[in-house]
Amino acid sequence: MSARTHRAGPIGATACGAVRAVAGARLDPGFHADLVARNREVTIPHGIGMLHHAGNLRNLQRLTGEHDGPFAGPKFADSDVFKTLEAVAWELGRGEHPELRAFYDDTVELLVAAQRADGYLDSAYQLGEPFGEPWSDFVHGHELYCLGHLVQAAIAGVRGVGDERLLGVAGRWVNHVTLRFGGAGDVEYCGHPEVETALVELSRLTGDPGPQALAEAFVRRRGSGFIGEGVFGAQYYQDDQPVVDTAIMRGHAVRALYLNAGVADLVLETGDRALRAALERQWDDLVGRRMYFTGGTGSRHRDEAFGDAYELPSDRAYAETCAGIALVHWAWRMFLVSGRADHLDVLERTLYNVVLAGISRAGDAFFYSNPLQLRSDHGASQEEATGARLAWYWCACCPPNLMRLIASLEHLLFARRGDELLVANYGNATVPIGDGGGTVTMSTDFPLDGRLVFTVSGDPGTTSLAVRVPDWAVGTPQVRIDGVPYTVSIEDGWLRTSLVASSRIEVDLAMEAATWRANAAVDAVRGSVAVTRGPLVYCADQGDNAVDVERIVVASDARVRVLDAHVHGMAPLLELDVRQLATAPTAGPLYEPADGPGPATTAADEPLVLRPYATWGDGAASAAMKVWLPGVGAPR
Repeated sequence: MSARTHRAGPIGATACGAVRAVAGARLDPGFHADLVARNREVTIPHGIGMLHHAGNLRNLQRLTGEHDGPFAGPKFADSDVFKTLEAVAWELGRGEHPELRAFYDDTVELLVAAQRADGYLDSAYQLGEPFGEPWSDFVHGHELYCLGHLVQAAIAGVRGVGDERLLGVAGRWVNHVTLRFGGAGDVEYCGHPEVETALVELSRLTGDPGPQALAEAFVRRRGSGFIGEGVFGAQYYQDDQPVVDTAIMRGHAVRALYLNAGVADLVLETGDRALRAALERQWDDLVGRRMYFTGGTGSRHRDEAFGDAYELPSDRAYAETCAGIALVHWAWRMFLVSGRADHLDVLERTLYNVVLAGISRAGDAFFYSNPLQLRSDHGASQEEATGARLAWYWCACCPPNLMRLIASLEHLLFARRGDELLVANYGNATVPIGDGGGTVTMSTDFPLDGRLVFTVSGDPGTTSLAVRVPDWAVGTPQVRIDGVPYTVSIEDGWLRTSLVASSRIEVDLAMEAATWRANAAVDAVRGSVAVTRGPLVYCADQGDNAVDVERIVVASDARVRVLDAHVHGMAPLLELDVRQLATAPTAGPLYEPADGPGPATTAADEPLVLRPYATWGDGAASAAMKVWLPGVGAPR
């Protein structure tokens, strides 16, 4: 395979989308550039060190004779190497970094040397031990899942670094898979979807339709029963019915969301209406019945899976960080398919809450699951259910997934629809426009506030500007062009204006604190309220409060106040008045007659400090935390 090299991001030009991703955006100093810098200087080097420590790289070195010890980690340990490679490739596209360059070159050379002559490459199976022969376990073997992440790393290598060595490795493995499983009579597919979206992108990069055809074959076969019941039942693997007939989100959350991202990629290339309709049904089911307020997904720990409709318990929320990242991938592709702003509202909610909660302020510790409530006596029986961020995990899927997403953040900011530049998400960035070297620079303190300034330099051509008006913005945005107030109309969530050479466009999206309640069908939080400001969900963290957050109740007329103190330069702290239960709930009986007086509250209001959910847990381990705050008369 040869590549048409261009400076695109993880998604290149598509054939049938309503809008297209924009190549060439650059982050400028600010909140998002700080996230990327932390990723580059702390998180990725930390991850590389952990890949050495945990044995992922030694697994591959067994194949070249450089290491003769036992296999370490889960079967899919190679995928964490590939995700890290992808992150490194995007970072090297920004500029050289000696440690990252050494890891990239050394690991690519290792993979070239480790690959079998027939193209197969998987350290868990290549030596025939400890897991048996290749292709002996499609249910949990993850071979195609690993291939998907290698392909995505190879694409980043071409687009970020201009290096095709990894593309050669990936291409040979794809050819191996195509020869074995790509025929009309073949029935195989992976128990863990992910390879589908990677294969479609490989076709976009190379112009070879073969990988996309293989991806479509895997999608069309799913639901035939090839995977079957496995350990957790056919639903867990999204193998209970054909994709085209699916109406609800079910099973393992990461698998389901990666599958739908791959299906959306197929829709972007083929325009298939039946597949698009299936995605839209599932999207409506997700946002209407099965998504946590933070954008988290998956309410069941046993199988990391979606639960029943409205089954969204705060303290048992699994809400895996990888599932949040997968939802960002799917939401972005649904936006490219439809051009709809509401898909981006979900992406934004997910990114700024469950995804960013997955990594510590320092950048070297992580959450696997992301509950919306933690009790002070929480006991974590498994590392992924802990109340404190950990430096790494035995199943370390989340940390390198965070690395690769953060390394490519600028590619989520802009899109194009004809000659219109769409501002999909907000951050300090510059993007090229027109054919005459023009640029648009976006300046903002977002998510601290909602003011956006767009500066047009050079000739923008005939380009117009469309700015997403998010669901959290209060009232009609105030717009000025070169200091003059401008009357705007908003259509389908977009504010539109013309781009004029050397102009300055100011857009103020009013960002106010707001309180929310859940649908009454969400029994777990009925009678409770949650607080937001802009896209950020807030929580009560015991580390910020003298009042006992496990004993508080909120009056129906309580008002939220914005404090002067800021958290990590991300957002201000908030405060509202609450009362406490007069006695600790644990002091009373487990059950008591309903006709009694019920729990009493203290007479005086006390201030409760709230912080962005994404920043909780950087203090003491297992300190109590709540997103949903019980109201008076409904203590929990």
